[in-house]
Amino acid sequence: MNMIKYFFIVFFFINFNFLNAQEKDLKSEITKNLRCLICQGQSVYDSDSEFANSLKIVVDKKLNEGFNEEQIYKYLKEKYGEWILYEPEFKKNTYFLWLLPILIFLIGGIAIFKLFIIKKN
Repeated sequence: MNMIKYFFIVFFFINFNFLNAQEKDLKSEITKNLRCLICQGQSVYDSDSEFANSLKIVVDKKLNEGFNEEQIYKYLKEKYGEWILYEPEFKKNTYFLWLLPILIFLIGGIAIFKLFIIKKN
């Protein structure tokens, strides 16, 4: 009988630790995608500014309230604007931002290809 009690106790602790680890992973993933408005070029995850620390607390609080990742991003975009996200949404205003690297890669590839063809002929 005691063995069964110990089994259930260990089983519940393992499950709660697993859930806590998943929540910490989600928190770090969210804070890595948020831009610190005080520090230049740092994510909230990397920054130790007062703003970043308060945003980490807000993310933790929202996770405890049952918000998912998209709901937290939506909340923060409404409060601080879309600039707070490192990966903005793909929409009409950001087409150029998302397609520019592909365009540069294609133009560079065509230019290099033409240089090699012209040199061979």
